[in-house]
Amino acid sequence: MSEKILVVGGVALGPKAACRCKRLMPDADVTLVDENSYISYGGCGIPYYVSGEVQNLDDLRATPYHTIRDAAFFRDMKGVAVRDQTRALRIDRDAKTLRVKDLKSGAEEDLPYDKLVLATGARPRVPDIEGKDLDNVLSLTRLEAAQSIRTACQEGKVAEAVIVGGGFIGLEAAVALADMWGVAVSVVEMTDQLLPGALSVSLARMAAHDCQSHKVAVHTAEKVLRLEGVNGAVSAVVTDKRRIPAQLVIFAAGFLPNGQLAKDAGLAVTPSGAVVVDEQMRTTDPCIFAGGDCASVKNLLTGKPGYLPLGSMANRQGRVIGTNLAGGQAVFPGYVGTWAVKLFDLSFCGVGMTVDRARQEGFDALSVSVEQLDRAHFYPEKSMMSLELVVDRASRRVLGMQGACVDSASLKARVDAVAAALQYARPTVADISNLEVAYAPPFASAMDVVNVVANVADNALAGRFTPVGADQFMKLWAERDSNQIFFIDARPAAGGKAVQEKHPLWHSIPLEETAARIGEIPTDRPVAIICNTGLRAYDSLLILARNGITDVVNATGGMQAVIKMGLEP
Repeated sequence: MSEKILVVGGVALGPKAACRCKRLMPDADVTLVDENSYISYGGCGIPYYVSGEVQNLDDLRATPYHTIRDAAFFRDMKGVAVRDQTRALRIDRDAKTLRVKDLKSGAEEDLPYDKLVLATGARPRVPDIEGKDLDNVLSLTRLEAAQSIRTACQEGKVAEAVIVGGGFIGLEAAVALADMWGVAVSVVEMTDQLLPGALSVSLARMAAHDCQSHKVAVHTAEKVLRLEGVNGAVSAVVTDKRRIPAQLVIFAAGFLPNGQLAKDAGLAVTPSGAVVVDEQMRTTDPCIFAGGDCASVKNLLTGKPGYLPLGSMANRQGRVIGTNLAGGQAVFPGYVGTWAVKLFDLSFCGVGMTVDRARQEGFDALSVSVEQLDRAHFYPEKSMMSLELVVDRASRRVLGMQGACVDSASLKARVDAVAAALQYARPTVADISNLEVAYAPPFASAMDVVNVVANVADNALAGRFTPVGADQFMKLWAERDSNQIFFIDARPAAGGKAVQEKHPLWHSIPLEETAARIGEIPTDRPVAIICNTGLRAYDSLLILARNGITDVVNATGGMQAVIKMGLEP
């Protein structure tokens, strides 16, 4: 008798697991259950449909060979039965049945299973506030909502929009609405920075400036109190600091795992409701698997259970589950947290922990940053890349890296290389310093930027200099009347003198003139040096050290980072 496999959830992990199982075990009776009409779509592509970069909604449901992934496709092409518009109500583990309800007819029935997969995903985190049920208050998690938003924009019904949440989906939605449709967008984020937990404060400033320079208002450290409406539709968002008119509100304040079905069945879940699984993606019932946005898996950097709702991870886990449904022994050891997001001019990408997150996890963490061209400096096509490396002081272990660049592919290549190292080893600064990457002038510098940021970390760990971020440098500059710091601009004269003419306390001393002008630099006061990217400032610091001036900090990232943050003096 063929084995009965039930899969609950039909977006990413569910279809992958069902089809993988059927390929490996053709005699299996595999049924996919989902309460929605649309199944197996690229949810991460929804913002790009709203923006118009993806022309047709069906493109998000299509295979690479342009066949729509609907119930007929899975039945005829994959041998998997689909029960759409069917809600899973409860699991009877003793009887090995799943109670379901047909949402069209209202009829309920028990479906038997030998093995069960929970791919129930997650739901948007929506605060329990007045007005949350008004019309035109949506989230970007379902195709129906995406269609409504794009239609409203095409018909000119949305002049102002508020995005609640400054994470990945929120910022992608902001870009989609502002860039394509000219909507006046405001992003409201409860924490004090955009992309909290993913970006350092410095890089988050760059993200905010990129948005603000394209007329997207960014309101951080601000809480939404209520939504106001007119004739049943949203008309404004009221925060603890302001009232923002809006004909559209999109909640993008994170996700909560849909683990209630598992919890009600007596399976182990985390305090946040995510289903607990082992490396083979089995729950505490060996006949039930779970994965994707509803499950908790190990963070390989901390060794602790973690939660990371990403479509890419769900697909990989789906393959593991499908293999094990068919009797295999595949494992999913955990994640290091690799991500990417494209804003307006800049793309951001990262892996692992920020310095603040690392410190919260108990590491004595340090971060350093660089600004360097992604290709050889003499090659005509090149982009300036920001990279920040996070390391543990005592062990010199690399804990994460984040960056920003106009060229998204160049940035992703560097982050992916470090992600691979983090996933399969415990790399140190020396490992990244010597990381082998492909070199030719159209692709990289002879000393690649990813090697350089590790070299800067090595120098900082060895005490050869005291790094400060460009934003920290500008904070010192803002407090110049009280801190008595002597500020040096080590750029070529033209750049430094232009600032010095406006601010006499800004001293233009180009690197090439430092040794000859050493007498101008005080020995009884702290010194802070900046240049264009940080390289000239470091060489200036070495000249000062040879002359007995050692109370010195230099701005890693230099004026390039300052400009990206919108902090020019």
